[in-house]
Amino acid sequence: MDKTIKHLRPEVLDGAPIRYAPVNELGVVFLFAHLAKRWRLRVDSIQSGFPDCIAYQKTQGHEKKIRIEFEYQSKNFLTHGHDPNKCDWIVCWEHNWPDVPGRLHVVELRREFGLGFNVWIMPTNDPYKEELERINVCSWWSLPSQCHKGDLILFYFTRPEKYIAHIFTATDRAQKVTAGWKTGKDYMGPIKRICRLKAPIFLDDMKNHRILSTAHFVRSRMQGRPNATEYWPYLYDLIVRRNPSVKAKLGKYAPENI
Repeated sequence: MDKTIKHLRPEVLDGAPIRYAPVNELGVVFLFAHLAKRWRLRVDSIQSGFPDCIAYQKTQGHEKKIRIEFEYQSKNFLTHGHDPNKCDWIVCWEHNWPDVPGRLHVVELRREFGLGFNVWIMPTNDPYKEELERINVCSWWSLPSQCHKGDLILFYFTRPEKYIAHIFTATDRAQKVTAGWKTGKDYMGPIKRICRLKAPIFLDDMKNHRILSTAHFVRSRMQGRPNATEYWPYLYDLIVRRNPSVKAKLGKYAPENI
């Protein structure tokens, strides 16, 4: 083992019952116990088999059964061969599984303590393209369901543009509310502009990139509201090389800060 790595220690957690960020699944379980009340959860049982935990969540005068699996990283759920249909939540320290099945709710504990950020791609159609062009701040905008305060949002304009030219940050976490722009509810939250790209990043640029061409969001032609955090170093490099003037504005979102 590299002697330098051996002597490194995790980040300090503010307001936590443990001094440093967890480095394994046991640390995740410990922090979950500290935060369970925040999500109105009553833990019924903890077990060694899958799923790890059975809890009940208070909701509108009733209790809903929640089957929970603890993982250090969310993608370990896939590695361990667990069945998504037999689980409701993944509670992890780091969410690193962009293709997580939509039915699974992922609780990323590091975000509860203000560490790191995720990068989301938000496809945008008419007439919202024009509105996005003119705003710098908006109190309610449609967001990915798991978007947290401080996350980065890359707005992708669909046909005919097919490019990313507007980068915002979420100034609070997404909440499920009455949509306003459609019937029913949607996840919405406040956003603030980080920068505008004079030289946009086109879908064809990503298709021709050695690494980005393999990304799930490129292969699916930017469908849905994908988590692109895993590929942010490559997107960041494209953005900054093509738009050197935005490097300072994206300083806190440099890949090493994820």
